[in-house]
Amino acid sequence: MLLPFMLPRSHYPESKGNKMKLICEVNEDINYLTEAKDEKGGKSYFIEGVFLQGDIKNRNGRVYPAEVLDKEINRYSKEYVEKNRAYGELGHPQGPSINLERVSHMITKLERDGSNFMGRAKIMTETPYGAIVKSLMDEGAQLGVSSRGMGSVKQNGKGVAEVQSDFYLATAADIVADPSAPDAFVQGIMEGKEWVWENGIIREATIANYENVIKKASTKELEEAKLKVFEDFISKL
Repeated sequence: MLLPFMLPRSHYPESKGNKMKLICEVNEDINYLTEAKDEKGGKSYFIEGVFLQGDIKNRNGRVYPAEVLDKEINRYSKEYVEKNRAYGELGHPQGPSINLERVSHMITKLERDGSNFMGRAKIMTETPYGAIVKSLMDEGAQLGVSSRGMGSVKQNGKGVAEVQSDFYLATAADIVADPSAPDAFVQGIMEGKEWVWENGIIREATIANYENVIKKASTKELEEAKLKVFEDFISKL
């Protein structure tokens, strides 16, 4: 089940109607914690560390102005963290929506420390993917976190790709394995797609364009329009 990536109208990003990119960043500076949960010896599992970084060029060649992150993380904290619905997934999801079937943890804390944004997440060990994370932690696996958001990127005066003020955070942390060697192929596919806002819902631009072509076609043109859309889709595979 996908948790639709929707916004109330008052929170539409500034680039509403424009095409945006899915942006993911991996951080490795993560600690594992366990805390006693009950008298029977049960444990609660947590990860904590740097979830996002501002004012520094990252491994993907991008820089996030700290004030852009600060504004967006304040919104994310109020709307998600404080309401216990700041979920993250295991692995590299291929879109901005949260897939509830893949949820592995809930982010419980997110605050600024200089240009870093420190986070804490509780592993939901009773979910299928949370149980996998727990087992990985028990075995000492190297894990990291990957933020996932939407936004536009422009070259700044120093020739560095700078994330713009329309940045919108989908989740502060997905959990990823072997963060020192992220799956460049999967990440490349995700970031190569373009997305648009339509009535508060984020959708892949290509699919949205296809549907618009079909909707605008007259009855006589409908079959031809469907054929053109199909041929274009096949040509991009």
